[in-house]
Amino acid sequence: MNLRHKVFVSYHHANDQDYRNHFENIFVNIHDIMISKSVQIGDIEPNLKTDTIRQKIRDEYLRDSTVTVVLIGTQTWQRKHVDWEIGASIRNTQFNPRSGLLGIILPSYQRPYNKPSNYFHDTIPPRLHDNIECDFATIHNWSNSPSDVQSWIHEAFQRRTNIIPNNSYSSFVNNRSGERWY
Repeated sequence: MNLRHKVFVSYHHANDQDYRNHFENIFVNIHDIMISKSVQIGDIEPNLKTDTIRQKIRDEYLRDSTVTVVLIGTQTWQRKHVDWEIGASIRNTQFNPRSGLLGIILPSYQRPYNKPSNYFHDTIPPRLHDNIECDFATIHNWSNSPSDVQSWIHEAFQRRTNIIPNNSYSSFVNNRSGERWY
């Protein structure tokens, strides 16, 4: 059984680049448990129109991935590109098959105290939240354990064909602000 999957990592580029680099270094370069299909800094010209950037990400990166991992920091839920990447990755089309989905709470995320969960539902990307609710996606705390992360990715890969995702949330037109989306 092959547990090595093609993974697209979605994250807040300005805030969480170091965590993304660390995640890929551990799980691609050191432990070789996944194949990175993520956009690297400099891969896409930032001055292109938004629609062109979205098309390039969908056609050149998401198309070849089988699982999308969302790294969740303090402002990840606010990013229009994170919302769009989640939406595009769980859509099943003729040329872009649906990917599995999971979220990983970064150490920088502000966790609630005295709550049964390890996150506030309205401070993670809303489309991710909807898919956790319907059991298409899962959410986990950051781990450096290759066996944990490999297991999470493989389970997301398996769920992608067994559970129908919820992609009904309206796409972000702009980045959001504020402390919560709800």
